[in-house]
Amino acid sequence: MPQAGTGILSGVMYPFLKRFIDIVLAAAAVLFLSPLLLVAALAVRLSGGGPAIFRQERAGKGGRLFVFYKFRTMRADVDPFGPSPKSETDPRLTAVGRFLREWSLDELPQLFNVLKGDMSIVGPRPLYSSQVAEWNRRQRKRLLVKPGITGLAQISGRGELTREEKLEFDAVYVEKAGIWEDIKIIFITAAQVFRRREIYEKRYSKNEITRGESRYGCKS
Repeated sequence: MPQAGTGILSGVMYPFLKRFIDIVLAAAAVLFLSPLLLVAALAVRLSGGGPAIFRQERAGKGGRLFVFYKFRTMRADVDPFGPSPKSETDPRLTAVGRFLREWSLDELPQLFNVLKGDMSIVGPRPLYSSQVAEWNRRQRKRLLVKPGITGLAQISGRGELTREEKLEFDAVYVEKAGIWEDIKIIFITAAQVFRRREIYEKRYSKNEITRGESRYGCKS
């Protein structure tokens, strides 16, 4: 299997440096943001009941399954796999959930996925294992690295991109992965969070106008 990355510092030392940075940044973020995490969890619990954390199996590096965490943004009594879960007008979203999504705060529990080693700060967003069969050889390059909280696709259009465009950005990231690339993505992500743009998906794929026509319901 080919190795990921050909950029600067993407050789033998890159995985060790990347893991070190992941641990340091994730641990610091959890400590610094712990009051916000607690407030968000309480707000979710009070906005219609149900658990504060939404858990779901996703495909990690090499296709290995792991339990993915995020703050619950939908009502507890609805089907999260129904039509258009990323739509800006999705009636299943709670008021708290909409706020969390628009500020990307719903992704914060994934810091614990990073600390566990299932995810990285930077990498392709984790998708369903059932989707792997649909990918071509190039698109499967994304399985060479750990999935991330943010990635090249997220700073290159996010909700404006189709599924095919996101998978291509994931392949490009794997090909050029390196410490400097990761640092650039982290800084751009931090700036984009405050813009609150490109959050909601406009078009799932080239052949599907809305996610309602798709079998999958993940937020990227």
